[in-house]
Amino acid sequence: MKSIRIGTRNSPLALWQAREVARNLQNLNYKTEIIPIVSSGDKNLTQPLYALGITGIFTRDLDQALLNKEIDIAVHSLKDVPTLLPQNIELVAYLERDFRQDVLVRKSASKSKHLQDLKVATSSLRRRAFWLKEFPHAEFSNIRGNVQTRLQKLEDQDFDATIFSLAGIKRMELALDYEELPIMISAPAQGVVAVAGHSENIEINSILRQISHRETQICVEIERNFLSTLEGGCTAPIGAFAEKLGNQIRFIGRLCSLDGKNCIETDEIFTYEEQRNFGKEIAEEVLKNGGRELMSAIKETMKD
Repeated sequence: MKSIRIGTRNSPLALWQAREVARNLQNLNYKTEIIPIVSSGDKNLTQPLYALGITGIFTRDLDQALLNKEIDIAVHSLKDVPTLLPQNIELVAYLERDFRQDVLVRKSASKSKHLQDLKVATSSLRRRAFWLKEFPHAEFSNIRGNVQTRLQKLEDQDFDATIFSLAGIKRMELALDYEELPIMISAPAQGVVAVAGHSENIEINSILRQISHRETQICVEIERNFLSTLEGGCTAPIGAFAEKLGNQIRFIGRLCSLDGKNCIETDEIFTYEEQRNFGKEIAEEVLKNGGRELMSAIKETMKD
């Protein structure tokens, strides 16, 4: 077989993820070639993602390259991948999740401020809503860009702190002071590197399955099914985290209004059964318990 062509965004973190997939494949004696592709999400750094109105803004350019057979596989941060995939594209492999948490990074001048007094830079609706749940009078700034760009903006611009995925900090081996944020529930599938393949490419997909981590796959499928059942195609402040404890799963989920005032949470432990769609079942309970009205209100607000 010729080299497996690995498509990736060209940010430092995305390239790290692609190299990690390459390393796993090389351990099985397959040759690899990394092909960086500039995504639409990386080209427009001025608007917050929810304002762009595009599903899969960080994935669609890689999807296109995969469908055009310019690459054999595409490597993604799974939290950026829409729950509805284009025809002929499927998620084939999941690397073991390492760090799923959100963490706070402050600028040096704001080290002594209380959390409730911080002006936080984030364009994530989830992070804003979950922060407002605890600190209703918080102020925010929009911020976009890769980890390095956001760190530079943190020092240069008029806000106190920003929120990162811990996975990004650890993978880049950045020597940063950060604070854990127990008030946050991570985005569904946060901290997981996933590999997409073309449905027709049976040989390569069977190779990819050899590097997939089954326990991670089980957990993120529950999280993503929870997300897709709640969302119905709308971006909303949704957190979800599943972890496997022996033959049981603990699942924590949250849906919040955009202002953080109205939140529905779930935290349960259940015995895992392969044939059941637990994420969908839990989301349907949330929808019954006020989630449907909450989602309608979010959709109406997002139209304005």
